[in-house]
Amino acid sequence: MQASRDDFVIAIRSAFLKKENKQKFSLVALIFLTFLILISEKFSLKPVEYLKISLKEVAYRSTFIVSIPENFIKKSYIATKNHFSVYEENKVLKEKLDFELSKNYNYEYITEENKRLKSTIEEFENTPSEIIGKVLVDKKSPFLRSVIVNRGSKDGIELGMAVMDKSYLIGKVVDVTFTTSRVLLLSDLNSKVPVDIMPNNIQSILSGSGEHHGVIQYTRQQSLIENEAVAFTSGAGGLFKSGIPIGKIQKDPINSKTTVTFFSDFSQLRYVKMISFTGDTE
Repeated sequence: MQASRDDFVIAIRSAFLKKENKQKFSLVALIFLTFLILISEKFSLKPVEYLKISLKEVAYRSTFIVSIPENFIKKSYIATKNHFSVYEENKVLKEKLDFELSKNYNYEYITEENKRLKSTIEEFENTPSEIIGKVLVDKKSPFLRSVIVNRGSKDGIELGMAVMDKSYLIGKVVDVTFTTSRVLLLSDLNSKVPVDIMPNNIQSILSGSGEHHGVIQYTRQQSLIENEAVAFTSGAGGLFKSGIPIGKIQKDPINSKTTVTFFSDFSQLRYVKMISFTGDTE
């Protein structure tokens, strides 16, 4: 009799935990099964015993089946909650990592910038006619290929001064203000520089192309120019001294053009040296 009461309690508890209309049938069925179990307690016949066992099994399994949706919802809720918790934790950790990486990148940039400046200063010892300047961003240039340097007339900069990247010629000063100056690069269409092409000592004019290379023009010995030869300043005109390296010769057999690939990468300029060679063209 005690077992029957337990089955009855289990059935009633499971049924009342469910609140949807679809489960009303389960409640009625369980009550009916429980009633049959209570009635069967008074009989000891084997068929009745088998029926009692079967009814108890059905009542137990019905209770289990009815509880499945509830357990599923609970587990789904816990899993979703844990998922969002892990997501938020990962988000916070990623933000911290990004912050630390940004500090590290900033430190590396400053370190490299200091190394570059130190190397430039060590290579170019300042004299009254040599001035080191930093290349600034310039988006308003009337020229196709030019840069602004943070040195002007207050620093001794004058029109026509040669501008070099390490030991290579890259252009000349074409405009000066009190605090800045503009450098016309050798690649600009307006640039023309007398050169000697070695080792055959062929004199020519290096003109800017508007691209990242120069073009050899105005020479009667075009056929004698060798591929991979080197172009140096000739010193003609007195603006630059002779012997400053500029770039390597590249001959194009298709269009018969002779171009010069500059030793310096103009897109990567950081610091430059401005020099006055007036009176010194040797």
